[in-house]
Amino acid sequence: MQQLIECVPNFSEGKDLNIIKQITNEIESVEGVRLLNVDPGKATNRTVVTFVGTPEAVIEAAFLAIKKAGEVIDMSKHKGEHPRMGATDVCPLIPIANISMEETAKWAQKLGERVGKELQLPIYLYEAAQANKSRNNLSVIRAGEYEGFFKKIKLPEWKPDFGPAEFDAKRGATVIGARDFLVAYNVNLNTTSTRRANSIAFDVREAGRVKREGDPVTGKIVNDEKGNPIVIPGSLKSVKAIGWYIEEYGVAQISMNLTNINVTPVHIAFDEVCKKATERGIRVTGSELVGLIPLKAMLDAGKYFLLKQKRSIGVSEKELIKIAIKSMGLDELGPFKPEERIIEYLLKDKADSKLVSMNLVEFADETASESPAPGGGSISAYMGALGAALATMVANLSSHKKGWDDRWEEFSTWAEKGEACKNELVRLVDADTKAFNLIMTAFGLSKSTDEEKAIRTKAIQEATKFAIEIPFKVMQTTYNSMEVIKAMAEIGNPNSVSDAGVGALCARSAVMGAFMNVRINAAGYDDKNYVNEIIQKGKDIENKTIQLEADILKVVNEKIGL
Repeated sequence: MQQLIECVPNFSEGKDLNIIKQITNEIESVEGVRLLNVDPGKATNRTVVTFVGTPEAVIEAAFLAIKKAGEVIDMSKHKGEHPRMGATDVCPLIPIANISMEETAKWAQKLGERVGKELQLPIYLYEAAQANKSRNNLSVIRAGEYEGFFKKIKLPEWKPDFGPAEFDAKRGATVIGARDFLVAYNVNLNTTSTRRANSIAFDVREAGRVKREGDPVTGKIVNDEKGNPIVIPGSLKSVKAIGWYIEEYGVAQISMNLTNINVTPVHIAFDEVCKKATERGIRVTGSELVGLIPLKAMLDAGKYFLLKQKRSIGVSEKELIKIAIKSMGLDELGPFKPEERIIEYLLKDKADSKLVSMNLVEFADETASESPAPGGGSISAYMGALGAALATMVANLSSHKKGWDDRWEEFSTWAEKGEACKNELVRLVDADTKAFNLIMTAFGLSKSTDEEKAIRTKAIQEATKFAIEIPFKVMQTTYNSMEVIKAMAEIGNPNSVSDAGVGALCARSAVMGAFMNVRINAAGYDDKNYVNEIIQKGKDIENKTIQLEADILKVVNEKIGL
């Protein structure tokens, strides 16, 4: 699974589009990076750029952007409403997929070290990348701003983490760090009252509100024994919120920044605002996502609302997203297009799903054509996906069967397992064809010199190993799906027992077909110890699959009876 990091650098230029374009051109020049958004602000004289990619690519793009910003922006002439201290003011890295915060922080530290050393720019680390907790807050670091940093940088406690302890009059200094993904999220209310919206915002935001006597807005502030105002915390952690009126829509909103969606996910924030609004006689009518959101956040929301309905969560990704959109009213103020709002969808390479994006007729025609791919490996993966899909269907039917209400959760769990196997096998349909194409590409490399021959041989061996691993993964995943198939044959909706039987037939064929591909590709691999090990593992899976299929069919045939 590919690791993804988001980078959201803030550049101290929001008026000159030519300067901004020069910076974003550097970002787009790096392979493996996708520029998602460029948001210039004239009043702040500041541009927020968002791009995503693999860690190595993101670090390279960020370095080039910081370098270019230092060349084209002159901080000695900069004026703007937003606090700032450098041409590249702040550059946060955010873990998006398959990467931890700790790993992301290390990448931020690498970037800071490189910028400080190669560009001779003062660098301060913040948030998760900063070990010294007394200086990990961005606002504390930036206090004094550009004008005050000529003196501040000379203080021992404000020596930069990397780079010289000399403030650069043209480029200033830059803060680099790692933080959680921040979601800007607004909840719509059936009121025009900013005051009432603010009351709800204070109810939910972590900072809460100052305690007052009588009226919570105009009443006298209540202090503790030491004379400090007593604060009533809000109900949601890692949430900043305020109420405002949006003239364009004619409604008030709760505008929230969810600073850690692992602590307070979008769906929890939505439900809590609904609860607090109801307590104040106000109704939530929908919500609005500002910017982008990770796929997992939408899938988690879909599962959350299905579970509240006591419905199976073992449904397709598309269905989970649809449930999330409708449950939170994300399409109330305008269309919500997942392909434009979900980060992973924006990064998706269409070539990675060429086959599975076809309809059934197109897929059959492509298989029947004179092209050698898709071949038996991709077909095996698809047979496995169909077997897992049938088992998932039985689980979902059983979860919603009348009279089985007390068992919905049990079958939902089985459906979720089946759905996971199905999704992985669908992915492997295209992966197998990609593996075949890699082998053909490797064989097509030049072999005119000894060096070229060595490169070609290495490429062939690497591609061959990949072409072994993919069908072996098909075997493993399909065999795992048979646990669900067997359970559905034994305890699932009896009216669908034949579907479980067909699923077992698909699974057996998928495993045996995939093993043929493992064996034929292994014949061309030089590491015979690896070959012997993988073949033995394959035989073991094949034998267990054949036996398991027989066990499942015995149950199925006994239940059918005829």
